[in-house]
Amino acid sequence: MMEKTMNQASKAHRLYQRGFTLIEVLVVVVILGILAAFIVPNIMDKPGVAKIVKAKSDIRAIESAMNMYRLDNHIYPTTDEGLEALIPKYLARLPKDPWDKTYQLLSPGTQGEFDIFTLGRDGQQGGEGEDADIGNWNLEG
Repeated sequence: MMEKTMNQASKAHRLYQRGFTLIEVLVVVVILGILAAFIVPNIMDKPGVAKIVKAKSDIRAIESAMNMYRLDNHIYPTTDEGLEALIPKYLARLPKDPWDKTYQLLSPGTQGEFDIFTLGRDGQQGGEGEDADIGNWNLEG
């Protein structure tokens, strides 16, 4: 009999511990709401910055592939050969810029031995912010 009572008490104790109380759930929801109030605006206000960072990262990767190409061939691919000369040996595929345009190659370049660049969101030379040209000559900053 005593064993039966202990089993019932243990069972009741396990049932009590199985779920969360409404207060616990509300506290977690409030904490998440406070965190979202601070974090989401910071992320949502900077999608343009994220695109610029991605373009710079892509250009660095293409630049590395260009240097590997030169090690093997003793010369960079020409403008006519284009970045396609890097596929598949040096790059699995050519990335598109964040504005869904192709990266450009000028070889020999005007800024260095070769220029890899995107014309930014507007697809035109010059501009500021997301419309600015991003090339391997201006990756810092």
